[in-house]
Amino acid sequence: MKRRDFLKLGIVGAASAATGLSGLCEIARAAKTGAGSQPDPVFRTLGRTKFAISIVSFGAMLTPEHEIMEAAFDSGVNYVDTARVYMNGRNEEIVGRALKGRRDKVFVATKTKPGSITKKDTIHDVETSLSKLRTDYIDVIQLHNLDNSNKNRIVNPETREALLELRKQGKVRFFGVTTHTNQADILDAIAGDPDKFYDMALVGYNFKSGPEIKSAIARAAKAGIGIVAMKTQAGGYKTNALGPLSPHQAALKWVLQDTNVTAAIPGMKDMQMLQEDMSVMGMKMTAADTRILERYSQAVDGYYCHFCAQCEPTCPQSVAISIVNRCLMYAEGYRNIDLAQTTYREIAPKTSASVCTNCDQCVARCAHGIDISSKMRKARTFFA
Repeated sequence: MKRRDFLKLGIVGAASAATGLSGLCEIARAAKTGAGSQPDPVFRTLGRTKFAISIVSFGAMLTPEHEIMEAAFDSGVNYVDTARVYMNGRNEEIVGRALKGRRDKVFVATKTKPGSITKKDTIHDVETSLSKLRTDYIDVIQLHNLDNSNKNRIVNPETREALLELRKQGKVRFFGVTTHTNQADILDAIAGDPDKFYDMALVGYNFKSGPEIKSAIARAAKAGIGIVAMKTQAGGYKTNALGPLSPHQAALKWVLQDTNVTAAIPGMKDMQMLQEDMSVMGMKMTAADTRILERYSQAVDGYYCHFCAQCEPTCPQSVAISIVNRCLMYAEGYRNIDLAQTTYREIAPKTSASVCTNCDQCVARCAHGIDISSKMRKARTFFA
């Protein structure tokens, strides 16, 4: 579907996904009645930024063509998330092309490189992003991939000095962080910061998340931190458990029913994904959605990692198990080999799955029953 056809047709929901199960979700009912024309965008305020953003916003990490983003922006989506490292820098260029003629209508979020801590590196990242995005300013710059192992980046004096200088120059407006692992600890750290330095957080959050994450999100939101949810699809694995029905809309609805979450940024690779995701705005979570998620959850229980990192203290080699599993998820769920390999290369060799060969038997234990030894063997083979 081309962008002009998408806008002309309107967003009616991916009714084809519900073939044979038409009574199970709202999209199917809309398709049968002819209802469900393009919904009006729904907005929530992003914490202390006071900026109202669409509750379904654009995760650009996997998007290969700027026309897809253009269609989203022209339909009311006004927040886009990218990063310096996505597609080895090309992703920001794609976003930049989509922003042409629309910059004042879109809130742009990007990220420094995970290893950028010094003032020089932080400023270099931002100035490179400005060039790639073809813009004079970034709305929110985020410190990428925080967890307990690098949490001190939150208070690093050089990093803060760089960000403050960039804001003074008008090159960035707000500061944020992103976290896939130890989310509750990271959220509590920025929410409790007496300087109130950070304005928002991008957090891995979905129907498989533990109650501690939901509680931390509530505390952060109360402290004025805007919360944007990523990894909302719990891996997006293909499974036969639902037949032709997709769990993606139900997963989005689950996240968005939490009013402490400002928005979700599902990754959208094509017009069909955009259509399916945007149609969720205004929909309510139903009993059918709950059943869909229960079935999907049961199907992926044996291999979906919660990224809680509870297993990592039980590993004598200090392997970054949660990050290794995230790389496998990118390969097996997202089906994006480049992203999986790029992320794996960011792991220090001394904490990668390769050091598992030093052990006669794996003693690391998953709180959710995943076979860690099997996952690490798979990673060693896949990322060799």
